[in-house]
Amino acid sequence: MTVKAYLVEDSALIRDNLVGFLHDVADADVVACASTEEEAVHWLDTHHDDWDLTIVDLFLERGNGLGVVRACRNRRARQKVVVLSNYATPDMRRRSAQLGADAFFDKSAELDQLVAYCDSLRHAGD
Repeated sequence: MTVKAYLVEDSALIRDNLVGFLHDVADADVVACASTEEEAVHWLDTHHDDWDLTIVDLFLERGNGLGVVRACRNRRARQKVVVLSNYATPDMRRRSAQLGADAFFDKSAELDQLVAYCDSLRHAGD
């Protein structure tokens, strides 16, 4: 099963690189992207069943990723939310978890763990 990912990232360069990386390495297809909290929350509100994994950066063009994580609280059990940020402090990891994030990965050091996480989602239904 290919993971349907929703990507919330404000940097066009990083977003483009992640789309290719997720497809090629993690067998995850990005179904949509957002660069602001408002855009992300609206998409999530209107596409309840169109994603398996939401990947959220903390710092966005407008708003922040914590608001997006909070907006995912009423998701289905199979749907997972992860934060992918360069700001991987213990406090941000804790705050993200408190708001409902299933995992937190450092953009610069933990991409292998993100791939392993996507792999675990693909095999969860086996």
